[in-house]
Amino acid sequence: MKKSLLDRKEIDRTLTRMSHEIIEKNKGVEDLCLVGIQRGGVYLAERLAKKIKDSEGADVPVGSLDISFYRDDIRIRLPAVSRTEIPFSVDGKKIILVDDVFFTGRSIRAALDAIMDLGRPDLIQLAVLVDRGHRELPIRADYAGKNIPTSRDERVDVLLEEDGHEDSVVLLSAGEAGNGR
Repeated sequence: MKKSLLDRKEIDRTLTRMSHEIIEKNKGVEDLCLVGIQRGGVYLAERLAKKIKDSEGADVPVGSLDISFYRDDIRIRLPAVSRTEIPFSVDGKKIILVDDVFFTGRSIRAALDAIMDLGRPDLIQLAVLVDRGHRELPIRADYAGKNIPTSRDERVDVLLEEDGHEDSVVLLSAGEAGNGR
């Protein structure tokens, strides 16, 4: 059974709130950079950057990060490789890692390793649209759009217009979920 959790308006409102929280917690946007984890995190990082610009009148650099070869399950499954494109130095910056669904924490651990291979930021914070729990590592989100309690065998899908879908977040039941987030 598929259950709708967020629609287009709710996603937009959530990202607006998150952008304000990011600005407030970092006391503005100086040295702030957004890095989206491929794929959905990249689209969300771009949307957050636009909202920050609308609010602060300042451009915040956005990069994309492929964590495929940093994952701890690379020996179990063949990774789908995307592109890392960080058009700025991470040294001395405030990096906001952005992802769509936060689950076990393993993807975020891989992203932290990938960022640290690029340089030495002053700090790294985590922004996620959906936090579904079930952490296996001691990692938490600094900014969570929505906390959605799930069972381990359910899956949360974030569907975005950049991928040809209508913006939505859906929860898939155990039978529909398969392997996922």
